[in-house]
Formats: sequence, C-alpha cells, structure tokens
Amino acid sequence: MAKILVVDDDPSMREFLEILLTTEGYEVTSASGGKEALGLCKKHKFDLAITDLKMPKVDGIDVLKTIREISPETMVILITAFASGETAIAAMKEGAYDYLEKNFDVEDLKAVIKDALSKKGVKEEDAVFMKDVEDALSFGDMIGKSKGMLKVYSLVKKVADTTANVLITGESGTGKELVARAIHENSPRKDKSFVVINCGGIPENLLESELFGYMKGAFSGAHADKPGLFEVAHMGTIFLDEIGELPPFLQVKLLRVVQEKTFRRIGGTEDVKVDVRIISATNQDLAQKVKNGGFREDLYYRLNVIPVEIPPLRERNEDIPLLTNYFIEKYSKEFGKEIKKISPYALMLLMKYRFPGNVRELENIIERSVALETTNIILPENLVISGTGGSDEDTVLNAVISEEGISLNEELARIEGLLIKKALQKTNGSKTKAARLLNISFDSLRYRLEKLDI
Repeated sequence: MAKILVVDDDPSMREFLEILLTTEGYEVTSASGGKEALGLCKKHKFDLAITDLKMPKVDGIDVLKTIREISPETMVILITAFASGETAIAAMKEGAYDYLEKNFDVEDLKAVIKDALSKKGVKEEDAVFMKDVEDALSFGDMIGKSKGMLKVYSLVKKVADTTANVLITGESGTGKELVARAIHENSPRKDKSFVVINCGGIPENLLESELFGYMKGAFSGAHADKPGLFEVAHMGTIFLDEIGELPPFLQVKLLRVVQEKTFRRIGGTEDVKVDVRIISATNQDLAQKVKNGGFREDLYYRLNVIPVEIPPLRERNEDIPLLTNYFIEKYSKEFGKEIKKISPYALMLLMKYRFPGNVRELENIIERSVALETTNIILPENLVISGTGGSDEDTVLNAVISEEGISLNEELARIEGLLIKKALQKTNGSKTKAARLLNISFDSLRYRLEKLDI
C-alpha cells in the first residue's frame, strides 16, 4: 500500500483528494499547509506527495525542494489553479514528477499517480537501460513495440531477401512508405535506386510518361527522349503509393511490366526490359475494388503476393510514448531547441486521443509543440490536439472504455467542462454570451462553473 501525502490549504480539495485516494487503496496523510507538510516529512517516509502550489508562507515549490532534500526517492506532483510555463518548468527543474491544473480529470490524476509510483526508485542507470531498450524497439525508420508493429518487423525481415512483390495496406498516415523503405534497405537491392511515385498525386495524362517515359517527338513538348521511373529503378525497387488510384488503361500496362518485365515508352517501338521489385501501397479496400470492377483482378493478385498490413495508431497505444520521444528529439535538433521531454500529463492526453490522422498526425502535433514551446519540456497547455484532423467528437468524446469500465458521471462532467470552456473561449470570457451559446441560464452556468471548479 503506497503512502501518499496530500498538501493543500483548501479544505474541500484536501478532503476530496483524501476520499479519492483512500478509495483507490492508498494510505493517505494530509497537511493543511507547507509548514505542516514539512514537519510530517521529517517524521515519516512517503512514496508520493501531492501538493498545492500556491499556499501562504511555505508554498509548493518550497515543499518540493525540502522533500527532495529529505527523501529524494519520494515522487512529487504539484497541483495548481494558476498554471504557467514558468511555474511548470521551475517545478520540473526542482525534481517534480509532474504538475496538473486544478480542473484535472479524475482519471488523469489516477493515471499520473500510478505512473509516478511505478517509476519511484528508478535509478539513472536503469533509466538509461530502459532508453536503450526503447531504442532497440525499431526497425529502419519504423518505431514501435506493440504486437502489431513487431509482426510487421518480422514480416519485413522475412520478405526483404526475396524478389516477391509486396502490397502494403493501412490507413492514411500509418507509415506505409517507411515499411517499403525498410524492405528495400534490408534487401540485396539496397545499394540501388528506391523510386517513389504517388499514383493518386499525378494527373492521368502525365502519369503514363512518368512511369514509362517517352521518345522525342511523341507529343508536343517532347524535345528529347526521357526515361520513365521504371527505367530509373532498374535493379532497384519502385514504390507505387496509392496504387488503387491507378487508371484502368495504366493497369493494363503495369500488368505487362509485372508479368514480362518489359514495357514501351510513349511513342516508342522497342521493348525496354527492366529488373525491378514492385512494392505497392493503398489505404483502400483493394479486394472490394476488384469486386466492384474498379481494379483488375489479375493485377491485384500479381501485386499482392505478400500482403503487409499496418495497424492504425489507435490500436497500438503503447507506441505513442516511443514515437513522441523520437519526434521531440527530431524536431528539437531541427529547430535548434533543447526540449528533452514531454510532461507525463501531456503524454497522457496524447494517449487518450484516437489519432484519426495516425502517426503523421502525432508527428504534426509534436512538430508544432516543439516549434512553439519556450521551455525545455512540452507542457499540457502547449499541446494543441484539437483541430489536428479529428472531428469535434474525437476531441471531446475521447473516452476509452477499458476492461475495468469507466465512471460515467466523471466522463459526463469532463465533457461538460470542455464544452463550457469552448463556449467561454468563443465569447472571450463573457459568461452571459457563453450561457446563451449553451442554451442555459446565467445562474445555471455559474453553478456549473463552481461545481466543476472552472
């Protein structure tokens, strides 16, 4: 049973935390201020301290400093109604595990506490070892330790040495090109060209000449012979992204390349022979497209010799911390910043998000956060998740029902709080206008603000 010290000069908050943590099975001791807390710390050992930041005489930072001196192994979480980047970074520098604003979600607090206690007593050399383990959980430029990604790594290793064509499937943003590159770079063709073409990003009238090239005089503007990308990829690998967008007349020409390893340039009379491995990718249900007549069945089976399916990010939550750390390091170097980590609470917000845009969306979020962050840690208030590709439902109704279930009342309170905050932001803080937007009375809004501590 972990021993937790709760420090807050607000009796209602102190009582709330006592009840909550006792119900969760922790042994709780409380203090009504910083001075009393320090006296308790000198007499007793605590696994975790949760302290308010703003308190008279001895504030939360003072409590944090003293606890770190007396009992370095005790984890400390600060709670504040007056959060700022400067406050958070000061707390982190002094050794706080994390900090939360007072309108925290109860489930978030429980998770932060559990995470902090799991890391209690982890020595620096152990942390380095854990980082090495994390670094090992990658393949090429792919990163992840989930079962889904380990399955992808295993399949890539098996098929890389062969010449078989591969069809990579997965939602947009899952990293299909990274898988294709990993196959190429681990194959005997790794020293030859890896050529990428997006079949859906080039107009039909240009796509044929891009793939197969043309002869001088074949059409207006063809002033010289031009080799196509299949010729450029000779002895190497060609990656046909969005293969489902390939128009029917080019599907016929591609089928000939796959079957006979030959094609003709536009305006040409001689066959060009190539040795190319073809890796294709799509975010469509290509089998269904074959049934509907939108894609040639014979070409589909020729391309889909070895299928590789990449799971969406929402199905591999355990990969989010690894990917987040990778992108923080990547963009910190790119922007010349010294950002080393993300606040555990900020990471928790990412873990709860469903990422309709997958890994690409996560990368965009971290890139923007690193670019805008003025401290050396990514803080919750600087993590812009809404408006990054998800709908309002994804952003507001992002509850995940685990096997243990959820608290419906707490989730409804969280959603209510988010909608009220959104209304206040839209009205620049005007409660009267916000109440009008929410179609409730001013008194009702004021009651809800007090109840939710907003």
